[in-house]
Amino acid sequence: MTSSEHGPEAGGRRRRRGARGLRTRLVASAIVLAATGTVLGASPQPAVAALPPQTIADPVIYWNDVLLELIRREDRSSPGRMARAAAMLNAAMYDAESSYRLRWKGGYDYAPYLQADRYWAIGEGPDEEERVIGRTAYNVLLEIFGRDPQQPDLPLYLDNKFRDRFGSEPTGEDILDHSIVSHVVNRMLTARTGDRSDNERAYTADNKPGAWRHTSYPDMPDAKCDEDSEAVDPNWGLVTPFTLTSGSQFRPTTPGTYGTYEKLLAGDEYKKQVEAVRTLGADGPTARTPQEQITRTTEQEAAAWFWANDLDGTYKPPGQLIQATRHVAEARRLSTYQNARLFTLVSLALADAGIAVRDVKYQTSIDLWRPVSAIRESGIDPDWKPLLKNLDGVNVNPCFPAWASGHATFGSAWATVMARYFGTDNITFTMTTEDRQSPVRQRTFTSFSQAATENANSRVWLGVHFPWDATDGIELGKDVGNYVFDNELRSVR
Repeated sequence: MTSSEHGPEAGGRRRRRGARGLRTRLVASAIVLAATGTVLGASPQPAVAALPPQTIADPVIYWNDVLLELIRREDRSSPGRMARAAAMLNAAMYDAESSYRLRWKGGYDYAPYLQADRYWAIGEGPDEEERVIGRTAYNVLLEIFGRDPQQPDLPLYLDNKFRDRFGSEPTGEDILDHSIVSHVVNRMLTARTGDRSDNERAYTADNKPGAWRHTSYPDMPDAKCDEDSEAVDPNWGLVTPFTLTSGSQFRPTTPGTYGTYEKLLAGDEYKKQVEAVRTLGADGPTARTPQEQITRTTEQEAAAWFWANDLDGTYKPPGQLIQATRHVAEARRLSTYQNARLFTLVSLALADAGIAVRDVKYQTSIDLWRPVSAIRESGIDPDWKPLLKNLDGVNVNPCFPAWASGHATFGSAWATVMARYFGTDNITFTMTTEDRQSPVRQRTFTSFSQAATENANSRVWLGVHFPWDATDGIELGKDVGNYVFDNELRSVR
């Protein structure tokens, strides 16, 4: 592959939405590349120490593990924001790896996300692939997680992980910072500047039956959701997607097709939905018929907790799927380049799934209330509680509208990309959970779609979603996953 085919002018689609300088710890460079490729004012490349012994060989997997720990420690992250961070990290690492392959391996097999550069270098340095990826990853994560003065432990943790990987200080100079890393990082930061992820406008509830409202009650107080204005990420559906044309591109129709809350609540299908979650998702026998048995099975309850990961200190729903990606990648012994592409496709799909599902939750005509509100405030059962609870035993609900399910959308987008990447849905794999209330640590599945379907249904079994929240989330995730796979990182051979 020639430089004209894969140089800066033809290195993939450029997403430029404003510009800003790189706010990282990269050292300013005096290197200037002339049109002929001549290097002006360059010093010899400094000696680079060999990497310390590694327990995780692949740098893509290593830095995704670092991301998951940052998510666990970050006390204000929501699933959409976590997925955005994963997409920025992995797409930047993939472009860094693509640049490395363009420079030293004769070209890349799949198009970069933003751009790949044939960067300057005297000769391939020691551990250069590792350094290009790792220094890119560090700087992207520092930009995302290292700017909150209320959480100084996050950049400290990140610095320590850099030292563990490289045996040197993150502020130390590396010629690759100047020749390629700064360009990759700056492109990613510029692409996401002005993407409206910083829109903090508070939520205003519709204040009518059927519309979402906070789910804190005297007998089940929820400190995180005791005001309607505390709804999480009400403007996330307006964030600029990484791949989709807009958050509403694949918006499903039901129950928004009813148009008004009055028509929705009067419909027979709505009543069936309420009855299904009332018996499947209750924390105990219902007050309407005290002797009535919950229809949820022991296996369904175990699955409900396995997929929950709603508590702080866990890797949350997107992190669970990234961890599952690692399990599959390691089992199939993917190369660094293969991992970079796989994790990027997964992360782009998760990020856009998070935007698309928030569009459904907040930007449609129906901001659907949670089952607990539907059951209690309609007089069906004023004492009904969902199975979901915190570690103190208090029943809780996610603090945003029910329709559609985020778990379902994330899981389906992930499963769709995984099946497309490997060319089959029928792969047996084992997943883990970090929910401390789960009776099992691992579950094994025989297909990606089986896992996604169980993930979606688990929200009904926890009592926090209606069945159509799961159904529409699955379809939305499929649309997002297929669109990402069809349009990103495509073969150039």
